[in-house]
Formats: sequence, structure tokens, C-alpha cells
Amino acid sequence: AHTDFGKHIIPGAIKTHKLSSYVFQGYWEDVGTIKAFFDANLDLTSMLPKFNFFDMDSPVFTRPRFLPASKVNGGVIENTLLSDGCIVHKARLKECMLGIRSIVGADTDMQRVVMMGADYYESLQSIAKHQEEGEPSVGIGPRTRVVNAIIDKNARIGSDCVISPDGKPNEMDSELFHVRDGIIVIPKNTVIPNGTVI
Repeated sequence: AHTDFGKHIIPGAIKTHKLSSYVFQGYWEDVGTIKAFFDANLDLTSMLPKFNFFDMDSPVFTRPRFLPASKVNGGVIENTLLSDGCIVHKARLKECMLGIRSIVGADTDMQRVVMMGADYYESLQSIAKHQEEGEPSVGIGPRTRVVNAIIDKNARIGSDCVISPDGKPNEMDSELFHVRDGIIVIPKNTVIPNGTVI
């Protein structure tokens, strides 16, 4: 599909329409690549990001989701943004962006991670069923280490996993993940079994 503004939409419109331009002095970032998307999101976790959500002159609002506040049950969290409804159990998060309903298990270590979150919470019955079958629940299980990664929505990452681009080429594809510009990408709804090393 032709969806890139600079490569497709604007050049196509120039051919068929009369266009005008406007010099925009505010924040703009092209997030058309995995690396650009990753870097733009992680920049938001810095002390003074290029784009500031907390600027009173240019406030940012999202639609109300009516989710509970995020709950953090211990751990160490540095330069990290938590969206609504997250549950973090005694984890270490450094330079991370957690989307709505993200769940992170105990003793998990995450560094430079963009986690898109989940579309739903699992019921206690569903969690128990997955545990009986040896499958992970939505979110990231306990004692898992994730470095330099984008985790798309509804991913199920088991306990005792290691997800890191170390030792991998800059670009690769597999059934469970992709690597783009040295960043691990876990696709939407992917299930990564307990103990998996990526």
C-alpha cells in the first residue's frame, strides 16, 4: 500500500491536485521505519524529550479508556512511561514505554523496550487454563530479560525467556520474531513459550 507521505502521498497529490505548503516549526518525526518508530518512542522516556507530553502550552489528550491506574508492586523503574491499566510485579524497567494493559512478571528485566500493551485483560480462568497447558498469559512472564525490542499487542511471552538482538544480524526473519536495524520485533498475538532464548 502507498502510505508513506514523503514517498507516495505527497508526490501522488502533486501530480493530480494543487498543493500549498506551510512551514511547521513544531515537533515532527518521520516514524516510517522500525528504527525511527523505536527511537521516537524511547526519546519520550528521556528527561527532556524532543516532544513533551507535559507541556502546558501544547497539552496532549487521548480518548478516555476508563481503565484503572497502573499498579507497580515493587521493582526499579527508570526513565519509563506507563500507560493506563498496566501491572508491573517487582521488575526492573529502564528506558521503556509500556502501552495500555501491559503486564510484566516478577524479576523481569527490560531495557529499551516499546511494549504496545493489550486489547484486553485475561480472566483468572483463562490465566489458570494457560498455566495448566504450559502456555504463557498475555504480557511478559516472570524472570524474563528483554533488551532493544518492540513487542506488539497481545503478545504472550513466557517465563525465563531471553529476548535480545545480541549475536543476530541487523535484519532477519523467523516464525516468532523479526530483527530490523538491530531491534527485535515481536509481532501481534505471538506466543513465545517459557524458557525461549531469542
